[in-house]
Amino acid sequence: MTLRKFAGLGALLSFVTPGLAMAEEAAAPVLNSGDTAWMLTATILVLFMTIPGLALFYGGMVRSKNILSVMMQCFAITGLISILWVIYGYSIAFDTTGMEQGVVNFNSFVGGLNKAFLAGLTPDSLTGLFPEAVFITFQMTFAIITPALIVGAFAERMKFSAMLIFMAVWFTLVYAPIAHMVWSGNGGLMWDWGVLDFAGGTVVHINAGIAGLVACLVLGKRKGFPTTPMAPHNLGYTLMGAAMLWVGWFGFNAGSAIAANGTAGMAMLVTQIATAAAALGWMFAEWITHGKPSALGIASGVVAGLVAITPAAGTVGPMGALVIGLAAGVVCFFCATTLKRKMGYDDSLDAFGVHGIGGILGAILTGVFAAPALGGFGTVTDIGAQVWIQLKGVGFTVIYTAIVTFIILKVLDAVMGLRVSEEEEAVGLDLAQHNERGYNL
Repeated sequence: MTLRKFAGLGALLSFVTPGLAMAEEAAAPVLNSGDTAWMLTATILVLFMTIPGLALFYGGMVRSKNILSVMMQCFAITGLISILWVIYGYSIAFDTTGMEQGVVNFNSFVGGLNKAFLAGLTPDSLTGLFPEAVFITFQMTFAIITPALIVGAFAERMKFSAMLIFMAVWFTLVYAPIAHMVWSGNGGLMWDWGVLDFAGGTVVHINAGIAGLVACLVLGKRKGFPTTPMAPHNLGYTLMGAAMLWVGWFGFNAGSAIAANGTAGMAMLVTQIATAAAALGWMFAEWITHGKPSALGIASGVVAGLVAITPAAGTVGPMGALVIGLAAGVVCFFCATTLKRKMGYDDSLDAFGVHGIGGILGAILTGVFAAPALGGFGTVTDIGAQVWIQLKGVGFTVIYTAIVTFIILKVLDAVMGLRVSEEEEAVGLDLAQHNERGYNL
């Protein structure tokens, strides 16, 4: 209501004093130190999610002979994607040249190269009311963690060299275009559809989860799966990593407000609520089903809640977040256990079961709980229509990501091979791929 009053006052002033209105339009944006400080902090928090957060989370869940390989993959991806983002990734994702609202053309799917090598960037360049350099780095951290999440699906069996090339190509053909379609603004395909994805439910989690499922299917099961025990070797690392992800995710979600404002504050609150609810939801579902709650279960529930609230964080209220979190904890538990066993795929660390399923669930429920009628803060007036839009976004992302990921993997497999030998897999990727051990004999 206050915003409407200010909007009306602005219109009146523009009518009465057109010269003043023109002067205001011509005025250049001025850097806001509060927004800048918050976005610097949020950027650091999101990077913290990958290294060390995800590295520890995944590292503790693999067998001891593969801990360094998983951590090495997280670190290498961080370096690789950082450089590719600077060279062309930021431009492909956020260059808006040729885009026009309501017009579907090539630039609706992918940005141009006018921002390649960060052309035109200066210390004075602004995005909103903070430096564009900060925005570039903030979005870079999202581009880093998305392919790193895929590692959990094929852990313990992919060649390091094949992994690097796969991630570079996948980032180019899948991540950057999906980010452009969802987040680049008017003229972006899914933006124009009206898909709600505040912080990356579609761009990050569905994208990575589906890619992970395809990758584990193409590579095949680990030797001995599922009859050979492959229990996590250090759940202490996994719990520490989950805690780091939980803390870092406030930068992920609240930072996506792109300002230090009320939206960021509400995003922080609903993130905490959904995560706590999902952790308890997974814990109790496991307790009822298996007789005892596990540390791995509650850690996985934490991540499921973080994933599911991500697309909704800027538009849902506290009670909507509670429902989303509980649903994510229970649904992801059954998908990462019962569904995986029945289907027989070897998603090593449940990248699909948590990120893919959690992202899909969160994206759909965003269309429900963003409605003010259900306590949300979005502009949704027709829940059915918005849910249909969310389903379109989910469907497009699933199909596009699955097809392109499959093609990339099959081509790489034909050219250089994706998988280590049985002997290398038995020895462990730490020694076979890096000539190091992550444990003492």
